[in-house]
Amino acid sequence: MNPVKRTRAAGGAYQAKLPTPFALLGIRTEGHVLAEIALLPKSAGALGPQDRLAEKACAQIERYLENPEFRFDLPLASQGTPFQRRVWRKIAAIGPGLTRSYGEIARELGSSPRAVGQACGANLVPLVVPCHRVLAAGGLGGFAHHEGGFHLSVKRWLLAHEGATRGRQ
Repeated sequence: MNPVKRTRAAGGAYQAKLPTPFALLGIRTEGHVLAEIALLPKSAGALGPQDRLAEKACAQIERYLENPEFRFDLPLASQGTPFQRRVWRKIAAIGPGLTRSYGEIARELGSSPRAVGQACGANLVPLVVPCHRVLAAGGLGGFAHHEGGFHLSVKRWLLAHEGATRGRQ
């Protein structure tokens, strides 16, 4: 399965395309905020940062790749519904190497695991809002609205990079 670009940008314009061990990351900025980190096929080709924020995002991603304990500090575009933003705040609080289940987060928010999973899939800034740290009760779960293939291999890579253990909180 080929990676599918999830973007709201007209024409999918990126201000950087950063090669990583698991995918090419398309970095999209809007003014002074990070709007998207897209998982792109490596064949899409790298692109050096075109603005200061894209440069900062790439530098922070590279620091994360060197040290999974690194904490991102990037200005994010205001996106999503109020519920999605509540889910994303819960996810952003999960530390490196730790995991939570969709059900645990749903219980805390008075919602359902499916709704939490949908909010995870709508997250446009993976890594910064680490939705890869949210797992299904009986297994890995999905990633970026996909339940297999390329996207799940990215989730596995990120969890292994962080040394995550199933069931840790």
